Amino acid sequence: MEHRTNLEVIAPTVHEAIEKGLAELGLEDTQVDVEVLDEGGTGFLGLGGRQARVRLIVREGLATTPPAAAPRPSRPAASPSAPLSSEETENLLAITKATVQTLLEHMSVRAEVSVSMGTPDEPELAAPVLVDIQGGDLGFLIGRQAETMNALQLITRLIVGKEVGQAAHIIIDISGYRVRRDENLRKLADKMAKQAVSSGRRQTLEPMSASERRIVHLALRENSDVTTESIGEEPRRKVVIIPR
Repeated sequence: MEHRTNLEVIAPTVHEAIEKGLAELGLEDTQVDVEVLDEGGTGFLGLGGRQARVRLIVREGLATTPPAAAPRPSRPAASPSAPLSSEETENLLAITKATVQTLLEHMSVRAEVSVSMGTPDEPELAAPVLVDIQGGDLGFLIGRQAETMNALQLITRLIVGKEVGQAAHIIIDISGYRVRRDENLRKLADKMAKQAVSSGRRQTLEPMSASERRIVHLALRENSDVTTESIGEEPRRKVVIIPR
């Protein structure tokens, strides 16, 4: 089968289009370059009435074929990123902070923005830039099932990536929502894994985004009593925990 190096996707929003494309290619957002062909309307963050259209371009050395259903998801190996110099790190952090502050100003949101370098959860991945947004009642900025926060994160990645000339792995958290959500997902994964082992039956979790499913997969990766896999189609794709 011919290897795929790029993919065009149409969806209601830019974020959904990219999530859909990543799921089809079986890659993470740090393994592709994203070209927004149509933001899908005039609404801010691409949340308009017109369908969004994006092109995902697989980064050199990562061309792949669409994955068939597999008993356990595996992420294609990525070339280790060269560590950033202190000057490059400071520049990345400064650009990221300025970008988020500008976006918030355009949304008339008053909040404090802090940035720092995180630790990659896998050796072959680049360290993420962690953005923490704190303020008054910022629930509207998180949105239903974190949709608005994820859209803000996506547009920040696109802008910063264009500024620095390479994919930018940026994780935005608002009022600690993502930290709490990630911890709850890990606890849920552990609880359902124990239930799967005790009952001897598969446990199917609620539909989740690709990033949330990845947290569950990673949480149970070292658990010798279970395996995990993702089933279904976006945006209703779910993690299944299977007893060995």
